[in-house]
Amino acid sequence: MHPRPEPVVDILVAAWNRSETIERAVTSALSEAEVHNVIVIDDGSTDDTSARARRAGGGSQRLTVLRLPSNLGPSAARNRGLEVSTAPYVAILDGDDFFQPGRMAKLLTHAGAFDFVADDILETDSTGVLRPRMFEPRFEPWQLDFATFVEGNSTRHGRNRAELGYLKPLIRRAFIDAHELRYDERLRLGEDYAFYARALALGAQFLVTPALGYVSEPRADSLSARHGKRDLEKLRDVDAELACIPGLSDGDLRALRHHFRSVDGRVQWLGVIDAFKRRDPTGFVSPFTRSPEVSFFIAKKLIEEAFQRSGKWLSQQKRP
Repeated sequence: MHPRPEPVVDILVAAWNRSETIERAVTSALSEAEVHNVIVIDDGSTDDTSARARRAGGGSQRLTVLRLPSNLGPSAARNRGLEVSTAPYVAILDGDDFFQPGRMAKLLTHAGAFDFVADDILETDSTGVLRPRMFEPRFEPWQLDFATFVEGNSTRHGRNRAELGYLKPLIRRAFIDAHELRYDERLRLGEDYAFYARALALGAQFLVTPALGYVSEPRADSLSARHGKRDLEKLRDVDAELACIPGLSDGDLRALRHHFRSVDGRVQWLGVIDAFKRRDPTGFVSPFTRSPEVSFFIAKKLIEEAFQRSGKWLSQQKRP
């Protein structure tokens, strides 16, 4: 008989109103023999997320459910989980996602000297087929550096964001403790981007592998789909703080400037929409003066909006 794998990973599951999916998430994590403890942090849910999480555990001593008195956001929830976690590795699982069997074992085989090991995320499409979210299905594992990560979260002309901030890595606890690294509780959007970027700036060794079994189902009510202008402004301004970390190269700083302008374009676009609704000509025009990149982004969004509206109008005219 093969010896039972040593449980060396704590899974942090921050969840807000995820009663429909939390049992699947918890069950998938507890099924991994390498998991020491599954820590569910109910972030002030108004439904029965906590009760369903406990039910999924079936009385297991490997399940801890913490309930926060109010909704503090994913960063605060994960930090509460880190406070009670004791395993040498931690990994993040969103309350509406789940693991395929064997994911933890596969991640651990790659760990070695790496502080972070992240596999591509599998997403379900409208037909239920699983597809890698960011990369081709097969590639040789490669080491992620700071500039590549930051650029991978930036939108540039002719290229969409790779959204590397969505990665859900296996994390060596000793590294984040040594650098007193925690999630930025000011952020309700892009908290993973800020966490990984700071880790890389501080010297984290970060490996990226093909998909190994993290499954995500896109949801219209996810936090990333419900952000506002202020959320984007906070994310944008993180780049100025990252730029102050000693040791960053010129290429690293250039990547941060690109990301800043990328997020700022989205901020200014929301400003244009607000100004249009207020019938404020000055507020509508001023975002175009931010930078050529921002001007191009806003112009592109306006053209897309015009095409969508004209398409709807034409379809209405064709109706009998």
